[in-house]
Amino acid sequence: MSLDPQAQAYLERLAAFKMPPIHTLVPEQLRQGMRMQLAQLGAPEPIACVADRTIPGPTDALPIRIYTPEGSGPFPILVFFHGGGFVVGDLDTHDRICRRLANGANCLVVSVAYPLAPEHKFPAAPKACYTATQWVARHAVEFNGDASRIALGGDSAGGNLTAVVAQMARDQGGPALVFQLMIYPDTDFRRETPSVEAYAGKYGNLTKEDHAWFTNHYLNSAEEMEHPYASPLLAPSLRGLPPALIITAEYDTMRDEGEQYGQRLKEAGVPVTVSRYYGMLHEFVRQPFEQSKQALAECAAALQTAFARVPTSPQ
Repeated sequence: MSLDPQAQAYLERLAAFKMPPIHTLVPEQLRQGMRMQLAQLGAPEPIACVADRTIPGPTDALPIRIYTPEGSGPFPILVFFHGGGFVVGDLDTHDRICRRLANGANCLVVSVAYPLAPEHKFPAAPKACYTATQWVARHAVEFNGDASRIALGGDSAGGNLTAVVAQMARDQGGPALVFQLMIYPDTDFRRETPSVEAYAGKYGNLTKEDHAWFTNHYLNSAEEMEHPYASPLLAPSLRGLPPALIITAEYDTMRDEGEQYGQRLKEAGVPVTVSRYYGMLHEFVRQPFEQSKQALAECAAALQTAFARVPTSPQ
């Protein structure tokens, strides 16, 4: 179908900013630009409690933000990793998504501010996210969480980290996870799919030069593109991973690699739903579109269903 009218209007507003090509910027310029757009996303919805804290990371302290919905708990937990190409994004840029998922799924959301590249290159981000997930499992009772019902989720680079940390938890002895939520995930750094060829530099997508800019900031070498903890699509096996929901967008360069990851999960016997949003583009879930609300409602419902399958653990 054609581009959704709300997405088209968004692209026209974006063009009015006349931003220089991403690959000509330094990371801090892009980080500032992303933060400047927050006012365009609308007011964040109310939630019972939001608390910032730091936890021990692999090398430095890790900032996290814990969202608690109304209710008495103990609550199931979604550990959330924000998008931004591993170079940009923070707790604030994805605050609205986390609030909506916490309220919609009636769960705690623990949003993780993992270390960004190029200051912290691969594998700093997945190591930090895995460490945060382990910490959540060990300390859940301290913030009214249920360690027997932990899911992972994230968008774009955060979808990559969701897939990777799920693999790490399987490979390295836990913690046990009940679900993985991947929103237009980045799963293959080779960038060889038909959707990359069709949409690079169009519909608000990164150009091939921009993709290379992000890749070169994150990875240490071309060889790392094929490491399964960088490109989870290339893992030898996806058996034994938790059930999944993968959200993709029709006009997104990363559409095909997200859907290919879903196909590989299915072939490995993992219960998975792949839901493509037609007329939509990369990053749409962060925008105040009607289809964004639908996608987040689908995500919340899938989380609720996954959490309901597991009995609440005694505190």
